Amino acid sequence: MNAVLAAESVGKRYGDRAVLKSGSLWAEPGMVTAVVGRNGSGKSTLMKIAAGWLAPDHGTVHFMGEVYERPRLHLLARRGLFYLPDREVLAPGLTVGDQLRAFARGSGGDAREAAELLGIARLLDRRPHGLSGGETRRAEVALAFARRPVCLVADEPFRGVDPRDAEGVAAAFRALAERGCAVVISGHEVPILFPLADRLLWVESGTTTWLGAPAEARRSDRFCREYLGTGG
Repeated sequence: MNAVLAAESVGKRYGDRAVLKSGSLWAEPGMVTAVVGRNGSGKSTLMKIAAGWLAPDHGTVHFMGEVYERPRLHLLARRGLFYLPDREVLAPGLTVGDQLRAFARGSGGDAREAAELLGIARLLDRRPHGLSGGETRRAEVALAFARRPVCLVADEPFRGVDPRDAEGVAAAFRALAERGCAVVISGHEVPILFPLADRLLWVESGTTTWLGAPAEARRSDRFCREYLGTGG
């Protein structure tokens, strides 16, 4: 597996509670990996550790050929990782256009192209407080596109996003992957995630199971029964 980013057997406890017991994650160039699981399964913790947002209690993170026992987001970001957390990231005092241009500067990205792909060209003079939830999410993904990362880790990017906005966000993720970016996204939205993903990783009770392509995942009776609520 030609992984740009890999979290190997990472775990995290909060007091007596093991949120993540032993989780692994791999992100390959040109591929979209979807991390799926129920609330409380440990998937957000796994994403945060892989991005260097949260230090693991054990395990290692590998990025661009380097091994990190205690990864840090700013170190990984310098080497081309972009982390999109499950919260708003736009700076409130700057316009959308100013932020896009700042992210594109020095990375070879194109702020206008990012705005057009995400359908926010008409919003470039606005500040975040004037955006809807869906517009905010599209603007945040546009920042990632303008940055042209080697690897994008996006935690719950479709949460609270209506189908029309979700379609634009998904298209941007696919466009990034087609340019060679290793894309990792988490979520619950099966109708969006399954058509978008090249590979699926299932997080369950703090552990991970590599399911392969969506078609393979649907052949897993246990996954279908316990996560999709069907008989396979």
